[in-house]
Amino acid sequence: MMIDTDMLLAWGASYKKVHAGGIVFMEGNTCNFYYQLVSGKVRWVNIDEEGKEFIQIIIGPGECFGEIPLFDDGQYAATAIADEETVLLRLHKSSFLQLIKDNADIHFDFTCLLAKRVRFKFDLIKSLALHSPEGKIATLLEHFKKENKNFCTDCHQLKLTRQQIADMTGLRVETVIRSMRNMHERGELLIDHGKVYC
Repeated sequence: MMIDTDMLLAWGASYKKVHAGGIVFMEGNTCNFYYQLVSGKVRWVNIDEEGKEFIQIIIGPGECFGEIPLFDDGQYAATAIADEETVLLRLHKSSFLQLIKDNADIHFDFTCLLAKRVRFKFDLIKSLALHSPEGKIATLLEHFKKENKNFCTDCHQLKLTRQQIADMTGLRVETVIRSMRNMHERGELLIDHGKVYC
């Protein structure tokens, strides 16, 4: 979902640049802004005591992130890190809440986005509990295909690394590599010169 840039600016949003590797916000921090990505890429992660990341979602241009505490006044549930040079629009929380109160269509679109994200988490949790590694990977890829996200639109090449898939599914990268090779042999995906196509 993307709120019109001019509308956000009219409501007081400002641009913010974040360098590759820069932190947008940390897990546990107080939420003060609505964030929408203009350019670049941001990963939303939980980091354990040993520094291992679990990727919740990778955000692309036009998408928002960090939205849960806008509504429940809790803290951020994950850390947002810029994967590359990134430009964000950020709107103060109180202005964002007034904007959606005054614009029913945006409020409805935002509700649909939250429902999609919750459904994705339910599907992913179900696959983590019930399926083989191939099932976990297949659930993730199916979601991204359905959302037309993380795939090259003209050639259907997966734009995620095996490490990113491992970090999203809780699998070891070696398990992801082996599982994707098995999926290739069964015709569930195509691996050509190290690139994955679905």
